[in-house]
Amino acid sequence: MNIIYFSGNGNTRHCMEVLSSTLGGGKIESIESENAVQLIKDSKEFILAYPVHFSNIPFIVKEFIQKNSRLFEGKNIFLIATMGGFSGDGSGCGARLLKKCGAKILGGLHLRMPDTVADVKLLKRAPEQNRAIIKNAEERLSAVSKLIQSKKYPKEGLHFYNQLAGLFGQRLWFKQAAKKHRHDFKVDSEKCSGCGLCQRQCPTHSIQLENGKARLTGSNCSICYRCVNSCPRQAVTIIGKQVLEQCRFGNY
Repeated sequence: MNIIYFSGNGNTRHCMEVLSSTLGGGKIESIESENAVQLIKDSKEFILAYPVHFSNIPFIVKEFIQKNSRLFEGKNIFLIATMGGFSGDGSGCGARLLKKCGAKILGGLHLRMPDTVADVKLLKRAPEQNRAIIKNAEERLSAVSKLIQSKKYPKEGLHFYNQLAGLFGQRLWFKQAAKKHRHDFKVDSEKCSGCGLCQRQCPTHSIQLENGKARLTGSNCSICYRCVNSCPRQAVTIIGKQVLEQCRFGNY
C-alpha cells in the first residue's frame, strides 16, 4: 500500500518507513515532495499519516488536502496520526475533512511518539523513555501491518466520543492559542548565525534571512517545530523562551 505523509521532525517519517517495510513495499512520499500529488492520482487506496498539533490536523496537511481536494474523491484512505501524548481524534480530524472531498475512510491509528516541542519543560522525557516509546510504536506497527493486509482496519480516533475528547481535551481551549503560535517564531539575534538552515528546512517556506538573521514572513507557520529542533545555535523558539532539548528522531 502506498503512503503519503507529513513529518515535522522525523517521527512520522520513521513510523511510515517501518510500516512500509512490514507491508512489503509500496511507494512512500512526503506531501512536500513534487511526487506526492502524482502518487495520490495513481493510488486507489493509500495511507495518509501526519503528526497531531493541539489535537488537530497540522495546518500544512489541512491546506494540502484543501488545495488538492479533487484528488481525494473516490479514494480509500487509512489515516495514521502520531502524537506526543494525547490526541482524542487526531485521525478523525483528517477523516472529517477528507469525507467532504468524497474519500472513503478505511480506518484510523494513533501512535505515541517522542514529543518534539523543544521549549516546554513539561513535555520533556528522558532519552530512555523516548526509546521505549519508539519501540512500542514499532511493535504496534508490526501488528497493524497484519491487520491492514487482511483488510481489518483499526478505527482509532474516528468515533463521536473521540471527537468530544479531542474537542474538550485540547482543541476548544487551544484553538486560538494555535493560531497565535503561528506568529510566535522568535529568534535570539545574539545566537543566530544566519546559517539559513531553518529557512531551508521550513516546510511552508515561511522563514527568510534579513540582515543576516532569520525572521518569520507571513502567517503560514505550521508549528511543526522543525526550525527549533534543527537550529545549530538553539536560537529559535516558538511557545517557550528557551530551548530545553532539541527533539529530532535521530536523537534517540
